[in-house]
Amino acid sequence: MSDILQQLEALLDERRQASPDTSYVAQLHAKGLNKILEKVGEEATETLLAAKDAQRSGDHQEVIAETADLWFHSLVMLSHLGISHQQVLDELARRMGISGLEEKASRNQ
Repeated sequence: MSDILQQLEALLDERRQASPDTSYVAQLHAKGLNKILEKVGEEATETLLAAKDAQRSGDHQEVIAETADLWFHSLVMLSHLGISHQQVLDELARRMGISGLEEKASRNQ
């Protein structure tokens, strides 16, 4: 899985430097963090709605597509902030073997 994330991160870095006239990613970066966050929120909402539809219909294709959009825009957000996807993967790895309840409680300390 990290291979595709590495490839996508490299592509996002490349496109960030491109002209906003030729690259959607460059357009997002040029518009700034608030626009990127707006897109992350929009994609999160669309993912939630697709999941609800998938539960009713049994067709998962739309929730898969919307989750891909959400992940993509989340990676653009991380890129904009200078955060590597690897830092997120490292955090997930750190949490492995820790109960969700324990991990959540540790954030409150």
